[in-house]
This record gives sequence, C-alpha cells and structure tokens, in this order.
Amino acid sequence: MRYTGSDYKRSRRLGFSVLETNKELEKRPYGPGQHGNGRKKKPSEYGKQLIEKQKLEQMYGVNERQFRRLFNLALKSDEVTGIAFFRILESRLDNLVYRMGFARTRRAARQLVNHGHIVVNGSKVDIPSYLCKVGDKIALKEGHDLAVVKASLESKPASVGFVKVDAAKLEGEFVRMPERKELPQDINEAQVIEYYNRML
Repeated sequence: MRYTGSDYKRSRRLGFSVLETNKELEKRPYGPGQHGNGRKKKPSEYGKQLIEKQKLEQMYGVNERQFRRLFNLALKSDEVTGIAFFRILESRLDNLVYRMGFARTRRAARQLVNHGHIVVNGSKVDIPSYLCKVGDKIALKEGHDLAVVKASLESKPASVGFVKVDAAKLEGEFVRMPERKELPQDINEAQVIEYYNRML
C-alpha cells in the first residue's frame, strides 16, 4: 500500500528528505514521536539495506509490488543494475511531470496525471507509472490551463538537464536519460540491490 501520511514524518523517520528540499529536516533532524530524539541502536546490514530501499520507495511514491517489478526490469537491462533502476524510476510519467516543474511534489504530479490533465505525444495518459521514452513530449492537456501548474512553474523549481521545458506553452520533453550525478547522491543503490539479492 502506498504511504499517504505526512512527508515530513516519513522524511524524519528515514533521516532523508523525500521531497529533495531538506526542509523536512531543518527544524527537527531526528525521528518523529516522543522518543524520536533518543539514542538509536545501530542498524544491522539488513536494516541498512531496508532503509535504502524505503528511501527510494518513499521518494518516488511507489508501492512494493511496483518497486519489485521495476527492479526486475533493471536486472534485465544491459546497464549497471543500480543506474538502470534509477533511470527507470526517473522515466515514470509522474516523476517527469514533477521534474519539469508542473507540480511541486511527486504526489501532486501523480494527481495531475490521475485526473487526466497530462498528455504524452498528444495522447492523454492517466497512469502515473507509465514509462516514458527519450524524445517523448509531455504537456498539459489543451483547455486545462491550471493555476496550480502555472504557480509551480513560476516558483522556478530546480531544473535537471535530462528534461527541456517551455513554460509559456506548458510543455516539455524528455531529452535524454539522466546521469548518476543528476540523481540523489545520498541514496546507496548498492544496498537496494543487495536487499533484493537476498530474495532471489
């Protein structure tokens, strides 16, 4: 089941900014709850692997079933598994809508897609997990001139080099696959791979 609670609480629980802003950890950089600021037991190797997996799941907003399916796709790739997995996650439509700045969070981007506001190459796609290909053009559906999208773009979100955006036309393009340096640096994908290798 997908987590629907507070982004701030889950970030504090994991010690990692799932919104990639670090705002969740600025005031209280410790776990939530009465004992969140207490001394923590050092996690086992398995515990470390589980935490890294949860960081990725929570950041991209995918449930365990989807996560495992995407990981299996990465295993079949000719690329290094960790890089392939990141690239697949970044290729999800909801993630690209977020990366293009049409929404301030991935959760908001999922809602835009779910509600039928997004088109890919001219066709409506309302499946957030839809995997886009390099060259795909993503835009706000004609007639859906949403104020929330304009407000997000006007807030000048941090841009990434693998998407190109025309804010005036409310459209963008997935121009290339991301490089590892453009992806979250404080996630150890090797730990995620080890976690799933235990299951094989």
